[in-house]
Amino acid sequence: MTKWKQLEAEHKKGRITRREFIQRAAALGITLTAFSGLTPPSLFASEGPKKGGRFRMGVSGASTTETLAITGLSGIMMENVVYGQLGNSLLEIDANGNIGYELATSYEASPDAKNWTFKLQKGVTFHNGKSLTAEDVIHSINLHRGSKSKSAAKAIAAPIENIVKVDPWTVRFELNGPNADFPFTLTDYHMVIVPEGSDGSDGIFTGPYKLKELKPGVRVLATRNENYFQNDRGWFDEVETLGINDANARINALKTGQVDVIDRCELKMLRFLERTPGLQIIKGKGYKHFSFPMLTDQSPFSDNNVRMALKHAVDREQLVKAVFRGYAAVGNDHPISPANRYHATDLPQRAYDPDKAKFYLKKAGLSRLEVPLHVADTAFMGAVDSGLLFRESAAKAGIDLKVVREPEDGYWSNVWLKKPFCACFWAGRAVEDMMFTTAYAAGAPWNDTRWAHPRFNELLVAARGELDKTKRQTMYTEMQQLLRDEGGVIIPAFGMNIAVASSKVKFNSVAPNLELDGLRASQRWWFK
Repeated sequence: MTKWKQLEAEHKKGRITRREFIQRAAALGITLTAFSGLTPPSLFASEGPKKGGRFRMGVSGASTTETLAITGLSGIMMENVVYGQLGNSLLEIDANGNIGYELATSYEASPDAKNWTFKLQKGVTFHNGKSLTAEDVIHSINLHRGSKSKSAAKAIAAPIENIVKVDPWTVRFELNGPNADFPFTLTDYHMVIVPEGSDGSDGIFTGPYKLKELKPGVRVLATRNENYFQNDRGWFDEVETLGINDANARINALKTGQVDVIDRCELKMLRFLERTPGLQIIKGKGYKHFSFPMLTDQSPFSDNNVRMALKHAVDREQLVKAVFRGYAAVGNDHPISPANRYHATDLPQRAYDPDKAKFYLKKAGLSRLEVPLHVADTAFMGAVDSGLLFRESAAKAGIDLKVVREPEDGYWSNVWLKKPFCACFWAGRAVEDMMFTTAYAAGAPWNDTRWAHPRFNELLVAARGELDKTKRQTMYTEMQQLLRDEGGVIIPAFGMNIAVASSKVKFNSVAPNLELDGLRASQRWWFK
């Protein structure tokens, strides 16, 4: 090999910098003009990712009741730690919203989309040295299945009838019916693979970082896994995740250099932060939405007339303008965002109408309505302000909303799914079936309205197995309309994924499926 070829190979492998490359090329008597045509242009682009540094994240949604167990992930702090740092799934969502490979190298479906076969990466080891095999995959997915499972992903795993070990590095999922989007199910952040016999509570996974210190809801420290199987991930030496539920405290931590990135910034602060030297705003459209779920099995929300009155009593335009500062789109009381493939674009937009709200109250046999609305900014940034604005608009319809401000810590365990009417946030899902199955299927653990609609559930199964895209669009449009007109949720807005970071943080395009680059910022980002 010539000296030039050796030099070029060293640069491509990242062993020398661009500057060293040019200097050593010059020493060989080769000028920039001479060799610029002999080597790929990428060599002269800005330098790519480099290893090093401690990446410090200040995140919301922290709770001292959280766990590393994959069946119990419910707050963004531990979701970020387990899915984004310590673990891997078979598949992931890339920056374009498409399927990408992780622990799987390929998959194929039977013609009827009922059986899906996955080939696994060979040579992958868990943090304790155990080699990944098909048994680990089967065990991990089975944690979300069965009558005794308490997993939040139980509903989306329910269509899996059986998982078969074909060989040590091949598994076949046998479904109870066709599912055209089944691979997306395995990108859910609960579907992280753990060793056989574990649920992840011990912190043993396959990801680019290993658990070093854990204080739930407060601080997690992870260090680079030197045996990680992917060479294009895990650039930091360490990742420190700090639970900071207060929005102002997160901003202060970023401005004073205590952290390198924060999530869920107060939107009213963005215009100031955009002008702050050394900071950058990271924005991206996705599937996230803000909601006010009502428990439809409890009075007065068991009456759809009451639900419709409340839906017409929300001034969505005002919320988007005053609370979300324009960084959101008006919602229509269903969870399928404009970024989803089967968004119902022709469904009439519901508008603020106090007279129509009064009409529905009258149909419910009421002249006035008084109900408590439980809120905390842990639910979503601006939830308290949204509740107060909702109270003002509802008052004109004869509805007295008693806004109850709940403690930040423990909101997801003490308020959501328990209080009859509260604020909530959903990251959304890349495909309609996952969103509907997770939050609106009858009996789903995260069905936060306890809504059970026969026609909706019939369509859910039918659309899942429909391979004709036009027919699927018709089915999903009807499901969105059923939720809009009969469901137990108010969805006033779809939001953007927004984070604020130090300008020393570098990244490529961010994924749309979850906040912080699909929760993978720790894996995909680096320091320049």
